[in-house]
Amino acid sequence: MKLAALLAIPVLLWATATPAGAQDLPALPRSAEVALKVQRDGSLSVTEAVSVPPGTTMTRTIPLRAEAGNDRDRVLSVRDVRIEGQATAETADDQVTFYFRGGTSVIRYTVDGAVGRSLGVENVTWDVAGGWDTRLELVRATFAAPAVPDALTCLSGAPGSASRCSAAQIDHSGVTRVSVAKLPAGSRVQLTAELPGGTVPATERLLPSDTVAGAFAATPPVWWAWLVLGELVCLGAATVLVLRRRDARPGRPVAVALMADGQFSSPDGVLPGHIGTLLTGRTDSVDVAATVLDLCVRNYVWVAEDGPREWALMRRNPPDAQLGTFERAVYEAVLPGESVTLSALREAGVRMPSALRADIVRRRWFSRRTERLPRIGARLCAYGVLLTVLLTFTVGYAQLGLVLTAAGVALTVGARWFPARTSTGLALRDRLLGLRTELLATRPAKVPTQDSEVLFSRALPYAFALGEADAWVEKFARSGRSLTAYWYGTSAEGAEALARTSAFAATLVAAFASAHRGAVRVRPDEPKAAAPA
Repeated sequence: MKLAALLAIPVLLWATATPAGAQDLPALPRSAEVALKVQRDGSLSVTEAVSVPPGTTMTRTIPLRAEAGNDRDRVLSVRDVRIEGQATAETADDQVTFYFRGGTSVIRYTVDGAVGRSLGVENVTWDVAGGWDTRLELVRATFAAPAVPDALTCLSGAPGSASRCSAAQIDHSGVTRVSVAKLPAGSRVQLTAELPGGTVPATERLLPSDTVAGAFAATPPVWWAWLVLGELVCLGAATVLVLRRRDARPGRPVAVALMADGQFSSPDGVLPGHIGTLLTGRTDSVDVAATVLDLCVRNYVWVAEDGPREWALMRRNPPDAQLGTFERAVYEAVLPGESVTLSALREAGVRMPSALRADIVRRRWFSRRTERLPRIGARLCAYGVLLTVLLTFTVGYAQLGLVLTAAGVALTVGARWFPARTSTGLALRDRLLGLRTELLATRPAKVPTQDSEVLFSRALPYAFALGEADAWVEKFARSGRSLTAYWYGTSAEGAEALARTSAFAATLVAAFASAHRGAVRVRPDEPKAAAPA
């Protein structure tokens, strides 16, 4: 008798220490023996042995998507399903369903996504039993991992309840054992084991829940998108700052030649109407008047006196291919008929056409980005709104649409701070300042006689646009040379002719300034002198 008892002790010890994967099949009908094992790669191996009374069936449904809090769902995947006995498996609609018929069946499968990480430790959560359509008389389970759990939580009852399991502990061998009797249909036994940090990699997948709030949940892809946007905004702000500092540096006059082979030469073919926009970024009445004066000098418009302090502009030559788009527009706006007086222009008003800026952009003096970026930003905003709505009612991640919208807003707002001038435009600005310096430094007495009249007339619109018309006319009037303006109909010569020319120029800009309902402004950039009023 004593010998039999001694022989039975090792058998009992072996039985209690045997892992679930090798334990006996369930002895009670409607009972389950479950063995869980966490693998080194973070996957969870599950073995379930289920006893079903003859002539009956049992069904277990495992949801693969469950609420995880903070408007997010935990998504699992089941693979490598193997079945022994009278059972079948079916996967559909974010769940796996096992159908058991009479007898004992064993199912084995691998779960991915059961290991999460919180505060530096790994948490393995799995429903040892759940989703059964029949009451289970007994559920027994074991849990094994590469390390002994630091903490263990076992909940039993209806989903969402916090009732503890009647028997759940870690034995001397490090194996977790759970036992629950008489589990009602639809109830669950949920086991959560806390493993030491770094035991296995986290495999948990959290996705936005299928709600409006879930669609806007902050998930890793969303955080990455906001981070990338922040970096792009910082990079764009730095770029704008560098470009604005470059654009704001004081101009350095670069020497230019006024005459080349007996002809007046402007830097890079710049026209008087371009100058104001290139120096200040804006157009005003001075630029319109400078364009009209240039048309007179180039023999497209004839100037005639029409009484005291009144002048008339008359068509002399029709617009041709030598005129730019904005010059043609100014010509047709100023002279819709054969002639017009300055007083009539003062009443009608003429503004510089938008074609001027387009011409400056075409010549690459201004960047196209100041026009393109706002349009791109507006499109991004529209696409972002559409994407937000689409993602909200489909796959979630709606904040990605908000990121795109924010990018569009940042681009639209940032475009207002981009300087318009390109490096070529900045170089031309320096040459225009050099042109002004050269105009001020010119000594008419040293200009060859045959070049004096051409230089005086051709340079006058540029001096006018640069705010130096009075000084330009005065120095030629004091030179003592007999000059006339070939484009101005007057019988006077010498100083008197130049005085009338100066009076016409002053009245011309005053007419356009009145039409613009504002005084002629002083340019904030060099040159500092105001244009004649």
